[in-house]
Amino acid sequence: MSQAEHPDRVAAEHEATVEDVRQLMGASTPHFALQLRERIRKLIRGLPEGHPARVEGEREITRLDRIAFSGETRGHAAEPGLSPLRSVGHGPGDAHS
Repeated sequence: MSQAEHPDRVAAEHEATVEDVRQLMGASTPHFALQLRERIRKLIRGLPEGHPARVEGEREITRLDRIAFSGETRGHAAEPGLSPLRSVGHGPGDAHS
């Protein structure tokens, strides 16, 4: 995953929007959760408390922290014989495996 931001989003005069946060959220998976968390933190840094984009961003940061370390299931539960995607904290050789 690239750490590069869309040029419009990093322009000095650009104020982050809820849509900016949601565009970053769209790529969220356990494997990219920590990178996305940092990009959202950077995006909402400096926004006042209660700003809609900051509220949405903080909510998403909490979700990304959770899925980064415990994984997630989207849609229906795993079919018999299939496991959900592992989180970055539960790789091969990990004590939690």
